[in-house]
Formats: sequence, structure tokens, C-alpha cells
Amino acid sequence: MAAGMSRRTFLKTTALSMPAATVLMGCSGEDQGETAEYVFFTAAEAAFIDAATSRLIPGDELGPGAHEANVPGFLDLQLAGAYGRAERWYMKGPWPTGTDQQGFQNRLTPAGIYRAAIADIDDYCRNTYGKPFATLPHAQQDDVLKGLEANKVKLRHSPANTFFALLWQNTQEGFLADPVYHGNRDFIGWKLIGFPGPRYNYVSEIEDYGKPYKMPCVSLAGRHPDRSIRET
Repeated sequence: MAAGMSRRTFLKTTALSMPAATVLMGCSGEDQGETAEYVFFTAAEAAFIDAATSRLIPGDELGPGAHEANVPGFLDLQLAGAYGRAERWYMKGPWPTGTDQQGFQNRLTPAGIYRAAIADIDDYCRNTYGKPFATLPHAQQDDVLKGLEANKVKLRHSPANTFFALLWQNTQEGFLADPVYHGNRDFIGWKLIGFPGPRYNYVSEIEDYGKPYKMPCVSLAGRHPDRSIRET
């Protein structure tokens, strides 16, 4: 996050730069039923994801963060579904080391990248700090995440910055997607950026420039889409 930029300003900017389908619909609509446990993450992976996403979007004086918004649950279901399997992606070789402008260049699916990278990062943390990532103090967790982003932490199975970019993108999606996809619990992300959701009619408010919109947030599934969402 850029120095001097508030979390609210940063996430507003992020939301505007993300495709509308991503903000409103998430990555995939599979497996939307009520679930008691993680379906993709192991216990160790879930601990890493909860800790990492909580550092990427922490709760603060502006409101709750990724943990409270159930971002880990969103990621779990996405990686267990078509997105995690890269069903709509071209996944045949070759797999050269390309530029950022060339898009995704990896033989692993998103699910494969997460599974391999989390294990590699925990190994790195044990070798460097004597503990897995989830049990490190926040300052050390931040150092690890910065090292991943800068590709200074070397992972065995995938470039560190590739995983970090994927994690950061998916964390934002889980925080800002429609709650029907099991993130953005209680409209936490939308309340933070002031987005009321996909209401069918704004006619009476169209010309109320600069005035706050006081109606409650609405999901694709209505006003209470998260009542069936599992707790994490």
C-alpha cells in the first residue's frame, strides 16, 4: 500500500480498477451451499491463508478486515472449484519465463500454486524464524509478504511474486465480491468503500449528487445472503 494512502482510498481505487464482473460475482459460483469445514485447504494451509489475508487487509479503525469478511472461506471454495482447476484457462506449454504483460505463465493451476507455495513458505519460515508463517509475529509476517512480493523469498515450485500476485488479487476479490460467493460477509467490503450492491432501481437517487446513499446493501441473493455462509 502506498505511503500516505488510507485503506479506504486504496480499496476504492482497487475496486474501480477491477472488472465489474469480478467485484460483483467473484471468480466462480460453484459450491455455494452451506459448508461446515474447509473443502480445499488443509488445517495448516487454512492457518496460513487466514494469517496472510489478515495482514493484506487488516481490521482497523475503518472497520473489519479480511478475516471478518470470510476471505479465507471464499478462497477455499474458489480453489476447490473451476477457478482452482483453471478450467477456463489455456494451460498447455510451453511455459517460458515471460514478462508481466504476457499474462499467466505457469504449468500449475491456481490450486496447485497455492498448495505448493504455502508449503514452501512455511518451510522458509521454519528455516528462517523457527516457526510456520501463521505463528510468526505480525512484523515478521509483513516482512515475509514483502519478500514474496519483491521475489526475494525463493520458493521451490513457483516464483514468489507469482504467488503473491495471485494471493493479493484473490484476497481483494474475496473482500469485494458479492456475498453470495461466501466472501464480503455482512457486506464488510462494500460498506468500507460505500458500494450499495446491485440494486434493481436507483432512479430516485440519480440526481442526488454528493449525498450519501443510506439504503442497506443488497446482494444478488437479497439483503441477507450470508446467513447460510459458514463461519471460519
